[in-house]
Amino acid sequence: MLRINEIIVPLGTQTEDIKKEAAAVIGVPSGAFTFFEIAREAIDSRKKNNIRMVYSVHVQVDGDEEKIAARFAQNKVSLCERYQYILPENKRKSEFRPVVVGFGPAGMFAGLMLARAGLRPLILERGNDVDTRTADVQKFWTQRTLNTQSNVQFGEGGAGTFSDGKLTTGIKDHRVREVFDVLCQFGAPAEIAYSARPHIGTDKLGGVVKNIRKEIIRLGGEVRFGCCLTDIFFANSFIHGIQYTDAAGSLTEMQTDCLVLCIGHSARDTVEMLYRRGLKMEKKPFSVGVRIEHPQEMINRSQYGNEWNNPLLGAADYKLSNHPLHGRGGYTFCMCPGGTVVCASSEEEMVVVNGMSEYARDGENANSAILIGLEPEYFADEHPLAGMHFQREIERKAYVCGGKNYTAPAQTVGDFLKDRPSKKGGFVNPSCPTGVEWTDIRRVLPPVVTDQLAVSILAFDRKLKGFALPEAVLTAPESRSSSPVRIVRDECRQANIKGIFPCGEGAGYAGGIVSAAVDGIRCAEAVLADEYWD
Repeated sequence: MLRINEIIVPLGTQTEDIKKEAAAVIGVPSGAFTFFEIAREAIDSRKKNNIRMVYSVHVQVDGDEEKIAARFAQNKVSLCERYQYILPENKRKSEFRPVVVGFGPAGMFAGLMLARAGLRPLILERGNDVDTRTADVQKFWTQRTLNTQSNVQFGEGGAGTFSDGKLTTGIKDHRVREVFDVLCQFGAPAEIAYSARPHIGTDKLGGVVKNIRKEIIRLGGEVRFGCCLTDIFFANSFIHGIQYTDAAGSLTEMQTDCLVLCIGHSARDTVEMLYRRGLKMEKKPFSVGVRIEHPQEMINRSQYGNEWNNPLLGAADYKLSNHPLHGRGGYTFCMCPGGTVVCASSEEEMVVVNGMSEYARDGENANSAILIGLEPEYFADEHPLAGMHFQREIERKAYVCGGKNYTAPAQTVGDFLKDRPSKKGGFVNPSCPTGVEWTDIRRVLPPVVTDQLAVSILAFDRKLKGFALPEAVLTAPESRSSSPVRIVRDECRQANIKGIFPCGEGAGYAGGIVSAAVDGIRCAEAVLADEYWD
């Protein structure tokens, strides 16, 4: 098979014409292709008066493909193989079912792979199924009644279910393709397989995760909702069992020698329990900041020029960073075109915000996190959970600053840059469903964060015209972009208590939907390798 890159065509070019362009590149008629697929689609908007589409394609031809590829630079035409993920051989001999804790991306993919291997995994999820969970979230947003077990952070699909469903990732791992193939198989839009900026959307994610759950059950696995891990039992540094509360609040104990911990970045009570029980943990870098909202039309105009309202382009996005030579850097994260800022609290009397958007991305505002990185050395306290304690402190301040009713603290960019509290907003309407309280976000975030936020906003404005719009809205705090804790694991992906596999974002080994899913697959492979007793 051949991969042909850099096929540049006008907006709206149809697949058949892309196929002809690919054939012209290698000098064959398009009818010579025995196989053709789009491998990557991207927008080239560098020239605002001539926005183009750029494609990479995979093709097979009747002829000597190696000889064809040899005529071109490798970055233009190269040989490649059609991808196929092969599940490793199952070497596990134990009579016990593996237990997976958490049904976010890591837990879903770990559970699916274990089920495909015939191991009938038991998956425990503290939150509710996606339909019940959606009702729980809506009740919180409309009535301020927080369910601490089922919310934006906890429940079927994990925190990613109430997000943009963004699938961009920087990791280089062949399992990424398997993640995309599985998502498409269970209902995700087909274009995520080739889009340069793939996303599913909150409105479609629920159906996808539900279908994956049904497949796990069909293969002999089990998913129990409303079940929260409360203790682990071990001897001689080997896991022997667990305790959990079920949906009725009853305590249940069960034996197992395999526990895959996919707890997510917000299960702080579980992390504290595991720390008390002796799991080795360490501080890790993480980021804190705010959500910024602009009119989506402004972002479209800045990115696409005269084509700003071309329906073929959709809502524009951006990705920005600022790295001063001798200062702490800032960057945008999880940009949600046409989306909303949401209150994503999971603990009482704490406020945290996140962004989400639906598949159509047709909302009035664009929003993105602006984050400032904090290194473990920033915390004088050497306790492994010092970063988590710092997050909680910020979220408590936000709760108080917002009026103690889950209203989020907010400030206009103009007031923030002039270091004065906001008393009202401008023409940019805040989208947070629990509302905002106009204030000074310096009351919530420490100077190490706010000082660099100001520098970064001005730097981003030089890269994207209008970013420092005075009426743009800053909502705080965005404090859970990643886990501040890493549960240490060895080369077999096991913790210091053998048979426990720390996995995904909550364990400190991922930073988004795709990387968490990939780590879930890796940990499932480690379970299948059955290297517990070596």
